[in-house]
Amino acid sequence: MLVKRRRAWHSFRMTAEVSRRLTPPERYQFAASVRSLLVPKHDPCGVLRDGELWLAVRSPAGPATLRLAREAGELVATGHGPGAGWVIERADAIAGLRDDVSGFADLSRRHPLVARLATTFAGVRMPATGQVFPRLLRAILEQKVTGTEAHRSYRKICRHLGEPAPGPVPLVLPPDPAAVAARPYWEFHPLGVEQRRTQALLRAAQVAARLEECADSAEATRRMTALPGIGPWTAAEVVRTAFGDPDAVSVGDYHIPNTVAYALAGEPRGTDERMLELLEPFRGHRGRVCDLLAMGGLMAPRYGPRMPVRSFARF
Repeated sequence: MLVKRRRAWHSFRMTAEVSRRLTPPERYQFAASVRSLLVPKHDPCGVLRDGELWLAVRSPAGPATLRLAREAGELVATGHGPGAGWVIERADAIAGLRDDVSGFADLSRRHPLVARLATTFAGVRMPATGQVFPRLLRAILEQKVTGTEAHRSYRKICRHLGEPAPGPVPLVLPPDPAAVAARPYWEFHPLGVEQRRTQALLRAAQVAARLEECADSAEATRRMTALPGIGPWTAAEVVRTAFGDPDAVSVGDYHIPNTVAYALAGEPRGTDERMLELLEPFRGHRGRVCDLLAMGGLMAPRYGPRMPVRSFARF
């Protein structure tokens, strides 16, 4: 299998390249803007290093790999593979350059901490990949488990079902929804995913084409949350990256309500209702405020033991 994969990857290396030069905004922070596109530590579908992002994409036009790199005051986008044209056309959105921050500076002044963070991270932009299922796969795996568990399963699934991506960097394409939908539950168990999350993933894979047709984050949220096993937290995690939705709040998160309550009101613990109340003055950019608190390292005091790291593959 390894030999076949290497041969397939080498067969992609000679595909045509398409390039485009982009002009980022003043003080643009490249790494901080695109880091959310990758699973921490190691992502089989992408890599961020030495001022470059390489991202494998299963585009409507075919497989593609996007390279984004800073050169002087510009951002150079290069696409590889049959889907190079598609990924180059979206390169500015993937880099976060379509993110509309107009009006946020005025909103941020409604709280001194938010105003300070907005100034510190003024160059960070929210990416918009235009693709729902790859981020939905990751979000479903992140439900009710630690990030370590979820990301370990994500890597295993990508390696198990992914295909070699075009271009000079050995990445794999995100799993094809059809390939995911065709797998039985038991095939995911050794990959660290129990039946509940697997069933949600299989249901999402079966309707992936309809999800990719959504025109905006509101429509995508409605369609996703209509599926059993997908709630507002999962949908918000997806639309913030797929559509660059700055108002998407991850209601139901284990940490964010406490972080918001502590940072904005000095309260060590908060509920979803209290979080939304405190974020209301920033409506339109509520998700952006949550991101700023995370980038600023703000967190509520911790009480009690941490959630244990498990492996469903051993159950």
